[in-house]
Amino acid sequence: MTLIRRFAPRLAIAAALVFASPAFAGQAVTLKPETLDADGIVTLGDLFDGAGSAAATPVASRTGATVVLDAGAVQSAARRAGLDWPNAEGYRRIIVRSGAATVSGAAKGVEVLTYARNINAGEVIQPQDLVWAKAVGAGPDALADAGAAIGMAARRPLRAGMAAQSRDLSAPMVIKAGDTVTVTYEGGGVSLALQGKAAAAAAAGDGVPVLNLTSKKTIQAVAVAPGQALVGPGADRYLAARNPRYALR
Repeated sequence: MTLIRRFAPRLAIAAALVFASPAFAGQAVTLKPETLDADGIVTLGDLFDGAGSAAATPVASRTGATVVLDAGAVQSAARRAGLDWPNAEGYRRIIVRSGAATVSGAAKGVEVLTYARNINAGEVIQPQDLVWAKAVGAGPDALADAGAAIGMAARRPLRAGMAAQSRDLSAPMVIKAGDTVTVTYEGGGVSLALQGKAAAAAAAGDGVPVLNLTSKKTIQAVAVAPGQALVGPGADRYLAARNPRYALR
């Protein structure tokens, strides 16, 4: 009896904690397969099913077509609001898109290619700029092949953590309008070259009009490198051997 009386207060406290723990547990929620935001303010209700009274709690703002959230930070924000999201899938990032966009079911809750750093418009994507990461809401044209992004140029500024999507990339410009261009003809054992001025910008493999400074006539050539273009059989061979990733343009 003495031992029971001695430990009775501790047992009472332990029992109180056991029976009280459900009351302190957060409300269980699940991450939505399509994380969309319509007004630029991302809330817990935009992210989770079952958020209840915490649905209007703001988490982040979205100024562009997408915003990338750190999954750990989202989990902490949910916990502060009394929600329990265990993130059993191990997501590292959550991509929230404009509610007006169409989301493909093929890119829900899977590993997608994302950018490892912030990339400026016009920068060419290098292998080290890409990393696979678990994300949701990646979008209908998320790239599944790193080769489709490497060597391409960013059409607009891209943030670290964003899913790599074909619409954000284009073949890099190798010739700008007004550049001096050497146009080469090679075929039948004949090699000729002349210099002209590009009348438009062009990526590798694009057609580019070049003004012959001597004759004042415009030649339709194929851009191949900075300041270099081809015409004739050489241009045909170049186009036939081009990397198929440029079909993304």
